[in-house]
Amino acid sequence: LVVEGEAGRCEISDLKQVEGEASCNSRKGKLIIFYEWNLRLSWKGTVKESGEKHKGSLEIPNLSEENEVDDTEINVSKKKGEGDVLKDLMRTEGTTKVREALRDYLKALKTEFTLGMILPTKATVGQELAAEQKLSGNTMQDSVSPQSLDIVGVKIPTVKILMRELFNSPADELYSIFTTKELVQKFSKCPAVIEAVKGGRLQMFDGCVSGEYAELVPSQRIVLKWRCRSWPDEHYATVALNFKDMAAQTELQLECKGVPVSNEDSTRHCWKKQHFEEIHILLQQSQDNTE
Repeated sequence: LVVEGEAGRCEISDLKQVEGEASCNSRKGKLIIFYEWNLRLSWKGTVKESGEKHKGSLEIPNLSEENEVDDTEINVSKKKGEGDVLKDLMRTEGTTKVREALRDYLKALKTEFTLGMILPTKATVGQELAAEQKLSGNTMQDSVSPQSLDIVGVKIPTVKILMRELFNSPADELYSIFTTKELVQKFSKCPAVIEAVKGGRLQMFDGCVSGEYAELVPSQRIVLKWRCRSWPDEHYATVALNFKDMAAQTELQLECKGVPVSNEDSTRHCWKKQHFEEIHILLQQSQDNTE
């Protein structure tokens, strides 16, 4: 992290100490996340007026779910001598940037790390399986019961997810957000592979989501062969994104067929939180910049 101000320029140059742990459990369909970290970082900086160089450290003694990030203690210290202006810069601008980085980490912990971890109870599996069979009009296997779902070789029971979202954007702009590498990386905040041609690859969220483009109709429709990394090997869903132009707004209709029953909640979460909500933020930022 680089911090610049009237006093000079500082950067956090090294992660000196990491102690603690983070864990996530799924209990009765709910995620329980625990984390407790003790971090020590080193920083170095240059005073603008004199060109003097100074070093110091920054300690986060208790990053945990007990405290909000804004209330988490961050202690800044400096080696003896002059250069207190740099220490003040790190205490103000520096801690602000560190808190932003901590928020990014916790967001990743609660979304990317937990992707696919919400598991339904056996009763839920049975209900959703019956619902899916009724919707599809066929019985995936003659005698699939919740108790037999974990047997190797049994066809995976799946569900279809339908979602709608209204965006303050014309259809062509929203379409480009799903097909342009730079825009995908902006809303996902991760490096991505976007080859928006038929048969082209798709990879997002550090490989947590992957697939390929199966159909592209500019400003109207995208069909994807799509999967989460936590799904059974080689199992893909079919995702259809239909863009309905409504003057200055666009309704996005999502149909996701073939989602493993045990991953329905996490897949909905992925689209709602990691796609739709982040795209809303991106569009708002773009609008603010234009104004």
